Amino acid sequence: MNFLKIIEKKRDGKKLKEDEIKFFVTNVVQNRIPDYQISAFLMASFINGLSKDETFYLTKWMIETGKKIDLSDIKGPKIDKHSTGGVGDKISIILLPIVSNFGIKIPMIAGRALGHTGGTIDKLESIDGFKTNLKIKDFKRIIKKVGFSIISQTQEIAPCDKILYSLRDATATIESIPLITASIMSKKLSEGIEGLVLDVKVGKGAFMKEKERAEELAEEMVWIGKKFKVKTIAILTDMNSPLGRYVGNSLEIYESIKFLEGEDIDDLKEITFSLGSYMLLISKKAKNFEEGYKMMEKEWKEGKGILKLKEFVKEQGGDVSIFKNPEKLKEASYYEYIKSEKDGYVEEIDAYKIGICARELGAGRFKKEDKIIKNAGIIIYKKEGEKINKGDIILRIQTEDKQKLLNAYEIAKNSFKIGEKIKKRKLILEKI
Repeated sequence: MNFLKIIEKKRDGKKLKEDEIKFFVTNVVQNRIPDYQISAFLMASFINGLSKDETFYLTKWMIETGKKIDLSDIKGPKIDKHSTGGVGDKISIILLPIVSNFGIKIPMIAGRALGHTGGTIDKLESIDGFKTNLKIKDFKRIIKKVGFSIISQTQEIAPCDKILYSLRDATATIESIPLITASIMSKKLSEGIEGLVLDVKVGKGAFMKEKERAEELAEEMVWIGKKFKVKTIAILTDMNSPLGRYVGNSLEIYESIKFLEGEDIDDLKEITFSLGSYMLLISKKAKNFEEGYKMMEKEWKEGKGILKLKEFVKEQGGDVSIFKNPEKLKEASYYEYIKSEKDGYVEEIDAYKIGICARELGAGRFKKEDKIIKNAGIIIYKKEGEKINKGDIILRIQTEDKQKLLNAYEIAKNSFKIGEKIKKRKLILEKI
Protein backbone atom coordinates (compact mmCIF):
# COMPACT_ATOMS: atom_id res chain seq x y z
CA MET A 1 0.00 0.00 0.00
CA ASN A 2 1.27 3.47 -0.92
CA PHE A 3 0.77 6.28 1.58
CA LEU A 4 0.93 8.93 -1.14
CA LYS A 5 -2.13 7.30 -2.76
CA ILE A 6 -3.96 7.50 0.60
CA ILE A 7 -3.19 11.25 0.84
CA GLU A 8 -4.40 11.73 -2.75
CA LYS A 9 -7.60 9.81 -2.03
CA LYS A 10 -8.38 11.92 1.03
CA ARG A 11 -7.36 15.12 -0.81
CA ASP A 12 -9.95 14.29 -3.47
CA GLY A 13 -12.67 13.76 -0.85
CA LYS A 14 -12.93 9.99 -1.22
CA LYS A 15 -13.62 7.62 1.67
CA LEU A 16 -10.83 5.47 3.05
CA LYS A 17 -11.29 1.78 3.79
CA GLU A 18 -10.42 0.24 7.14
CA ASP A 19 -7.22 -1.40 5.82
CA GLU A 20 -6.00 1.98 4.48
CA ILE A 21 -6.57 3.67 7.85
CA LYS A 22 -4.90 0.73 9.60
CA PHE A 23 -1.91 1.09 7.23
CA PHE A 24 -1.68 4.84 7.97
CA VAL A 25 -1.86 4.47 11.78
CA THR A 26 0.54 1.50 11.90
CA ASN A 27 3.16 3.32 9.82
CA VAL A 28 2.81 6.56 11.83
CA VAL A 29 3.50 4.58 15.02
CA GLN A 30 6.50 2.86 13.42
CA ASN A 31 7.93 6.26 12.30
CA ARG A 32 7.82 5.27 8.64
CA ILE A 33 5.94 8.38 7.50
CA PRO A 34 7.62 11.81 7.64
CA ASP A 35 5.95 14.72 9.45
CA TYR A 36 5.21 16.59 6.22
CA GLN A 37 3.18 13.70 4.81
CA ILE A 38 1.27 13.19 8.08
CA SER A 39 0.58 16.94 8.05
CA ALA A 40 -0.74 16.68 4.47
CA PHE A 41 -3.06 13.85 5.54
CA LEU A 42 -4.29 15.91 8.52
CA MET A 43 -5.01 18.93 6.31
CA ALA A 44 -6.84 16.79 3.72
CA SER A 45 -8.93 15.24 6.53
CA PHE A 46 -9.58 18.68 8.02
CA ILE A 47 -10.79 20.14 4.70
CA ASN A 48 -12.76 17.15 3.38
CA GLY A 49 -13.78 15.58 6.68
CA LEU A 50 -13.94 11.93 7.70
CA SER A 51 -17.10 9.84 7.62
CA LYS A 52 -18.48 8.19 10.78
CA ASP A 53 -16.98 4.87 9.68
CA GLU A 54 -13.58 6.48 8.95
CA THR A 55 -13.62 8.13 12.39
CA PHE A 56 -14.50 4.80 14.02
CA TYR A 57 -11.68 2.99 12.17
CA LEU A 58 -9.20 5.75 13.02
CA THR A 59 -10.15 5.55 16.71
CA LYS A 60 -10.08 1.74 16.66
CA TRP A 61 -6.59 1.47 15.17
CA MET A 62 -5.19 4.27 17.32
CA ILE A 63 -6.25 2.09 20.28
CA GLU A 64 -5.16 -1.24 18.74
CA THR A 65 -1.63 -0.05 17.87
CA GLY A 66 -1.05 0.81 21.53
CA LYS A 67 -1.45 -0.78 24.92
CA LYS A 68 -4.80 -1.00 26.72
CA ILE A 69 -4.72 -0.62 30.49
CA ASP A 70 -6.21 -3.48 32.51
CA LEU A 71 -7.87 -2.13 35.65
CA SER A 72 -9.80 -5.31 36.49
CA ASP A 73 -7.77 -5.78 39.70
CA ILE A 74 -8.90 -2.37 41.02
CA LYS A 75 -12.20 -2.41 42.91
CA GLY A 76 -14.87 0.19 42.26
CA PRO A 77 -16.42 1.79 39.17
CA LYS A 78 -13.83 3.13 36.72
CA ILE A 79 -15.12 6.45 35.34
CA ASP A 80 -13.24 9.26 33.61
CA LYS A 81 -13.98 12.83 32.55
CA HIS A 82 -12.65 14.82 29.61
CA SER A 83 -12.89 18.43 28.48
CA THR A 84 -12.52 19.47 24.84
CA GLY A 85 -10.38 22.42 25.95
CA GLY A 86 -11.04 25.83 27.36
CA VAL A 87 -9.48 28.92 28.89
CA GLY A 88 -8.99 28.83 32.66
CA ASP A 89 -10.33 25.27 32.64
CA LYS A 90 -8.81 23.68 35.74
CA ILE A 91 -11.89 21.54 36.38
CA SER A 92 -10.08 18.15 36.37
CA ILE A 93 -7.73 19.34 39.12
CA ILE A 94 -10.65 20.17 41.43
CA LEU A 95 -13.18 17.55 40.25
CA LEU A 96 -11.15 14.37 40.72
CA PRO A 97 -10.15 15.03 44.37
CA ILE A 98 -13.85 15.41 45.25
CA VAL A 99 -15.36 12.57 43.17
CA SER A 100 -12.73 10.02 44.24
CA ASN A 101 -14.02 10.29 47.83
CA PHE A 102 -17.11 8.32 46.73
CA GLY A 103 -15.11 5.21 45.78
CA ILE A 104 -14.98 6.04 42.06
CA LYS A 105 -11.60 5.22 40.47
CA ILE A 106 -10.44 7.70 37.85
CA PRO A 107 -7.59 6.81 35.45
CA MET A 108 -7.02 10.07 33.58
CA ILE A 109 -4.71 10.49 30.61
CA ALA A 110 -4.62 14.23 29.98
CA GLY A 111 -3.16 16.54 27.35
CA ARG A 112 -0.96 19.59 27.05
CA ALA A 113 -1.84 23.09 25.87
CA LEU A 114 -3.37 23.04 22.40
CA GLY A 115 -3.75 26.27 20.43
CA HIS A 116 -5.12 29.00 22.70
CA THR A 117 -6.37 26.52 25.32
CA GLY A 118 -4.47 25.30 28.37
CA GLY A 119 -3.52 21.71 29.16
CA THR A 120 -3.96 19.84 32.45
CA ILE A 121 -0.51 18.24 32.13
CA ASP A 122 1.26 21.62 31.75
CA LYS A 123 -0.66 22.90 34.79
CA LEU A 124 0.35 19.95 36.97
CA GLU A 125 3.96 20.13 35.78
CA SER A 126 4.12 23.74 37.00
CA ILE A 127 4.32 22.16 40.49
CA ASP A 128 8.03 21.57 41.19
CA GLY A 129 8.92 17.88 40.99
CA PHE A 130 5.49 16.74 39.77
CA LYS A 131 5.76 13.72 37.43
CA THR A 132 3.21 12.99 34.73
CA ASN A 133 5.23 10.48 32.67
CA LEU A 134 4.56 7.52 34.95
CA LYS A 135 4.81 3.85 34.09
CA ILE A 136 1.49 2.00 33.97
CA LYS A 137 2.27 0.05 37.18
CA ASP A 138 2.81 3.34 39.08
CA PHE A 139 -0.32 4.84 37.49
CA LYS A 140 -2.36 1.86 38.75
CA ARG A 141 -0.74 1.95 42.20
CA ILE A 142 -1.72 5.61 42.66
CA ILE A 143 -5.29 4.98 41.42
CA LYS A 144 -5.61 2.19 44.02
CA LYS A 145 -4.17 4.32 46.82
CA VAL A 146 -5.54 7.82 46.10
CA GLY A 147 -8.57 7.02 43.94
CA PHE A 148 -7.26 8.78 40.85
CA SER A 149 -4.12 9.60 38.90
CA ILE A 150 -3.46 12.00 36.02
CA ILE A 151 -0.67 11.19 33.58
CA SER A 152 0.51 12.40 30.19
CA GLN A 153 0.25 10.21 27.18
CA THR A 154 2.82 7.43 27.25
CA GLN A 155 4.59 5.84 24.30
CA GLU A 156 2.40 2.78 24.92
CA ILE A 157 -1.13 4.26 25.05
CA ALA A 158 -2.56 5.42 21.71
CA PRO A 159 0.98 6.27 20.48
CA CYS A 160 -0.35 7.48 17.11
CA ASP A 161 -2.36 10.17 18.86
CA LYS A 162 0.72 11.55 20.59
CA ILE A 163 2.27 12.21 17.16
CA LEU A 164 -0.91 13.55 15.56
CA TYR A 165 -1.76 15.72 18.60
CA SER A 166 1.46 17.75 18.40
CA LEU A 167 1.22 18.11 14.59
CA ARG A 168 -2.43 19.25 14.72
CA ASP A 169 -1.37 22.11 16.98
CA ALA A 170 1.41 23.13 14.57
CA THR A 171 -0.60 22.75 11.32
CA ALA A 172 -3.86 24.60 12.18
CA THR A 173 -5.91 21.39 11.97
CA ILE A 174 -7.14 21.35 15.57
CA GLU A 175 -10.83 22.12 15.02
CA SER A 176 -11.69 19.02 12.96
CA ILE A 177 -14.55 17.08 14.63
CA PRO A 178 -13.37 13.61 13.44
CA LEU A 179 -9.75 14.32 14.45
CA ILE A 180 -10.81 15.64 17.88
CA THR A 181 -13.11 12.61 18.34
CA ALA A 182 -10.42 10.06 17.45
CA SER A 183 -7.82 11.86 19.57
CA ILE A 184 -9.95 12.05 22.71
CA MET A 185 -11.67 8.68 22.44
CA SER A 186 -8.54 6.67 21.54
CA LYS A 187 -6.92 7.80 24.80
CA LYS A 188 -10.02 7.44 26.93
CA LEU A 189 -10.98 4.01 25.57
CA SER A 190 -7.45 2.73 26.23
CA GLU A 191 -7.83 3.45 29.97
CA GLY A 192 -9.96 0.45 30.87
CA ILE A 193 -12.92 2.60 31.92
CA GLU A 194 -16.60 1.67 32.20
CA GLY A 195 -17.98 5.20 31.93
CA LEU A 196 -17.02 8.60 30.56
CA VAL A 197 -18.38 12.12 31.10
CA LEU A 198 -17.44 14.64 28.42
CA ASP A 199 -17.37 18.42 28.90
CA VAL A 200 -17.79 19.82 25.38
CA LYS A 201 -16.97 23.53 25.39
CA VAL A 202 -18.92 26.02 23.24
CA GLY A 203 -18.16 29.65 22.45
CA LYS A 204 -15.35 32.12 21.75
CA GLY A 205 -12.72 30.34 23.83
CA ALA A 206 -13.65 26.83 22.62
CA PHE A 207 -12.58 25.01 19.46
CA MET A 208 -16.30 24.72 18.68
CA LYS A 209 -17.56 28.31 18.43
CA GLU A 210 -21.12 27.39 17.40
CA LYS A 211 -23.51 25.25 19.44
CA GLU A 212 -24.44 23.13 16.39
CA ARG A 213 -20.79 22.13 15.86
CA ALA A 214 -20.38 21.34 19.55
CA GLU A 215 -23.51 19.15 19.43
CA GLU A 216 -22.10 17.33 16.41
CA LEU A 217 -18.81 16.69 18.25
CA ALA A 218 -20.63 15.55 21.41
CA GLU A 219 -22.90 13.19 19.46
CA GLU A 220 -19.95 11.70 17.58
CA MET A 221 -17.99 11.03 20.78
CA VAL A 222 -21.03 9.57 22.57
CA TRP A 223 -21.64 7.33 19.53
CA ILE A 224 -18.01 6.11 19.55
CA GLY A 225 -18.17 5.49 23.33
CA LYS A 226 -21.28 3.38 22.95
CA LYS A 227 -19.73 1.44 20.02
CA PHE A 228 -16.99 0.42 22.47
CA LYS A 229 -19.61 -0.39 25.17
CA VAL A 230 -18.57 2.46 27.49
CA LYS A 231 -21.39 4.48 29.14
CA THR A 232 -20.85 7.97 27.75
CA ILE A 233 -22.55 11.28 28.60
CA ALA A 234 -21.66 14.66 27.13
CA ILE A 235 -22.64 18.08 28.43
CA LEU A 236 -22.22 21.31 26.50
CA THR A 237 -20.81 24.15 28.61
CA ASP A 238 -20.30 27.84 27.87
CA MET A 239 -16.74 28.97 27.04
CA ASN A 240 -17.29 32.57 25.97
CA SER A 241 -15.61 33.78 29.13
CA PRO A 242 -12.67 32.18 31.02
CA LEU A 243 -13.44 29.86 33.93
CA GLY A 244 -12.48 31.29 37.30
CA ARG A 245 -10.20 34.31 37.69
CA TYR A 246 -6.80 32.75 36.89
CA VAL A 247 -5.46 31.70 33.48
CA GLY A 248 -2.01 30.11 33.21
CA ASN A 249 -0.36 27.03 34.61
CA SER A 250 0.82 27.70 38.17
CA LEU A 251 -1.88 30.38 38.50
CA GLU A 252 -4.57 27.76 37.89
CA ILE A 253 -3.00 25.42 40.45
CA TYR A 254 -3.26 28.32 42.91
CA GLU A 255 -6.96 28.80 42.15
CA SER A 256 -7.60 25.04 42.39
CA ILE A 257 -6.10 25.01 45.90
CA LYS A 258 -8.15 28.03 46.97
CA PHE A 259 -11.36 26.48 45.62
CA LEU A 260 -10.78 23.14 47.37
CA GLU A 261 -9.97 25.03 50.58
CA GLY A 262 -13.52 26.40 50.43
CA GLU A 263 -13.35 29.59 48.34
CA ASP A 264 -16.73 29.89 46.60
CA ILE A 265 -16.06 30.47 42.87
CA ASP A 266 -19.44 30.30 41.12
CA ASP A 267 -18.57 29.11 37.62
CA LEU A 268 -16.02 26.54 38.79
CA LYS A 269 -18.49 25.21 41.35
CA GLU A 270 -21.41 24.80 38.94
CA ILE A 271 -19.45 22.99 36.24
CA THR A 272 -17.43 20.84 38.68
CA PHE A 273 -20.49 19.72 40.65
CA SER A 274 -22.51 19.09 37.46
CA LEU A 275 -19.79 16.90 35.90
CA GLY A 276 -19.28 15.13 39.23
CA SER A 277 -23.01 14.47 39.53
CA TYR A 278 -23.03 12.72 36.14
CA MET A 279 -20.01 10.65 37.18
CA LEU A 280 -21.90 9.62 40.33
CA LEU A 281 -24.98 8.88 38.24
CA ILE A 282 -23.34 6.55 35.71
CA SER A 283 -21.44 4.77 38.50
CA LYS A 284 -24.80 4.30 40.36
CA LYS A 285 -23.56 6.19 43.42
CA ALA A 286 -26.40 8.71 43.03
CA LYS A 287 -30.05 8.08 42.06
CA ASN A 288 -30.43 11.29 40.06
CA PHE A 289 -28.58 14.46 39.03
CA GLU A 290 -29.92 16.55 41.95
CA GLU A 291 -28.77 14.01 44.54
CA GLY A 292 -25.33 13.80 42.93
CA TYR A 293 -24.97 17.60 42.93
CA LYS A 294 -25.78 17.77 46.65
CA MET A 295 -23.31 14.95 47.37
CA MET A 296 -20.57 16.88 45.55
CA GLU A 297 -21.36 20.11 47.41
CA LYS A 298 -21.33 18.39 50.81
CA GLU A 299 -17.97 16.72 50.16
CA TRP A 300 -16.47 20.04 49.01
CA LYS A 301 -17.77 21.92 52.05
CA GLU A 302 -16.27 19.30 54.37
CA GLY A 303 -12.83 19.94 52.82
CA LYS A 304 -12.18 16.36 51.75
CA GLY A 305 -11.13 17.43 48.25
CA ILE A 306 -8.08 19.41 49.39
CA LEU A 307 -6.81 16.42 51.40
CA LYS A 308 -7.06 14.22 48.28
CA LEU A 309 -5.27 16.82 46.14
CA LYS A 310 -2.37 16.95 48.64
CA GLU A 311 -2.13 13.15 48.65
CA PHE A 312 -2.18 13.06 44.84
CA VAL A 313 0.54 15.73 44.50
CA LYS A 314 2.73 13.91 47.03
CA GLU A 315 2.30 10.51 45.31
CA GLN A 316 3.33 11.98 41.94
CA GLY A 317 6.45 13.64 43.34
CA GLY A 318 5.18 17.22 43.57
CA ASP A 319 6.29 19.84 46.07
CA VAL A 320 3.62 19.77 48.80
CA SER A 321 4.92 23.03 50.35
CA ILE A 322 2.62 24.81 47.86
CA PHE A 323 -0.28 23.93 50.18
CA LYS A 324 1.34 25.87 53.04
CA ASN A 325 2.26 28.82 50.85
CA PRO A 326 0.17 28.78 47.62
CA GLU A 327 0.92 32.50 47.10
CA LYS A 328 4.32 31.59 45.67
CA LEU A 329 2.51 30.08 42.67
CA LYS A 330 1.43 33.63 41.70
CA GLU A 331 4.89 35.24 41.75
CA ALA A 332 6.47 36.51 38.51
CA SER A 333 9.40 38.78 37.57
CA TYR A 334 7.54 40.93 35.05
CA TYR A 335 3.92 42.07 35.20
CA GLU A 336 1.59 44.86 34.12
CA TYR A 337 -1.79 45.96 35.45
CA ILE A 338 -4.50 46.90 32.97
CA LYS A 339 -7.04 49.38 34.30
CA SER A 340 -10.51 50.43 33.24
CA GLU A 341 -10.70 53.72 31.37
CA LYS A 342 -14.32 54.38 32.40
CA ASP A 343 -17.05 53.60 34.91
CA GLY A 344 -19.57 50.88 34.15
CA TYR A 345 -19.92 47.11 34.23
CA VAL A 346 -17.76 44.39 32.74
CA GLU A 347 -19.80 43.44 29.69
CA GLU A 348 -17.37 40.86 28.28
CA ILE A 349 -14.12 39.07 29.02
CA ASP A 350 -13.30 37.40 25.68
CA ALA A 351 -12.05 33.88 26.43
CA TYR A 352 -10.35 33.53 23.05
CA LYS A 353 -8.38 36.77 23.41
CA ILE A 354 -7.42 35.86 26.99
CA GLY A 355 -6.22 32.44 25.72
CA ILE A 356 -4.18 34.08 22.94
CA CYS A 357 -2.74 36.53 25.46
CA ALA A 358 -1.77 33.67 27.82
CA ARG A 359 0.00 31.86 24.97
CA GLU A 360 1.83 35.06 24.01
CA LEU A 361 3.00 35.41 27.63
CA GLY A 362 4.46 31.87 27.50
CA ALA A 363 1.66 29.80 29.08
CA GLY A 364 1.16 27.91 25.78
CA ARG A 365 3.10 26.95 22.66
CA PHE A 366 3.47 28.21 19.10
CA LYS A 367 5.67 25.25 18.08
CA LYS A 368 5.59 21.76 19.61
CA GLU A 369 9.14 22.19 20.99
CA ASP A 370 8.40 25.51 22.75
CA LYS A 371 9.04 25.58 26.50
CA ILE A 372 6.20 26.62 28.80
CA ILE A 373 6.76 29.48 31.29
CA LYS A 374 4.96 27.97 34.25
CA ASN A 375 3.97 31.21 36.04
CA ALA A 376 2.99 33.13 32.88
CA GLY A 377 -0.64 34.13 32.65
CA ILE A 378 -3.48 36.44 33.56
CA ILE A 379 -5.31 37.29 36.77
CA ILE A 380 -8.85 38.59 36.17
CA TYR A 381 -9.80 41.09 38.89
CA LYS A 382 -13.27 41.83 37.55
CA LYS A 383 -15.54 39.23 35.95
CA GLU A 384 -18.50 39.69 33.61
CA GLY A 385 -21.41 41.52 35.20
CA GLU A 386 -19.32 43.15 37.95
CA LYS A 387 -19.32 46.90 38.54
CA ILE A 388 -16.09 48.74 37.76
CA ASN A 389 -14.90 52.32 38.23
CA LYS A 390 -12.45 54.27 36.12
CA GLY A 391 -8.91 53.41 37.26
CA ASP A 392 -9.86 50.03 38.76
CA ILE A 393 -7.60 47.10 37.86
CA ILE A 394 -9.31 44.65 35.54
CA LEU A 395 -6.37 42.39 34.57
CA ARG A 396 -2.83 41.59 35.64
CA ILE A 397 -0.61 39.97 33.00
CA GLN A 398 2.66 38.33 34.05
CA THR A 399 5.61 36.30 32.79
CA GLU A 400 9.37 35.76 33.11
CA ASP A 401 10.15 37.30 29.70
CA LYS A 402 9.98 41.09 29.30
CA GLN A 403 9.53 40.94 25.51
CA LYS A 404 6.63 38.51 25.87
CA LEU A 405 4.99 40.92 28.31
CA LEU A 406 5.26 43.74 25.75
CA ASN A 407 3.89 41.49 22.99
CA ALA A 408 0.88 40.50 25.11
CA TYR A 409 -0.01 43.94 26.43
CA GLU A 410 -2.14 45.15 23.49
CA ILE A 411 -3.97 41.80 23.26
CA ALA A 412 -4.83 42.04 26.97
CA LYS A 413 -6.04 45.65 26.56
CA ASN A 414 -8.48 44.55 23.84
CA SER A 415 -9.73 41.40 25.61
CA PHE A 416 -12.61 42.99 27.53
CA LYS A 417 -15.48 45.45 27.13
CA ILE A 418 -16.85 47.89 29.70
CA GLY A 419 -20.50 48.78 29.15
CA GLU A 420 -23.94 47.89 30.43
CA LYS A 421 -24.81 45.41 33.14
CA ILE A 422 -25.52 41.98 31.64
CA LYS A 423 -27.57 38.98 32.73
CA LYS A 424 -25.71 36.07 34.25
CA ARG A 425 -24.75 33.67 31.46
CA LYS A 426 -26.02 30.10 31.39
CA LEU A 427 -23.09 27.73 31.93
CA ILE A 428 -24.67 24.31 31.30
CA LEU A 429 -26.25 24.43 27.84
CA GLU A 430 -27.30 20.87 27.05
CA LYS A 431 -26.86 17.18 27.91
CA ILE A 432 -26.31 14.56 25.19
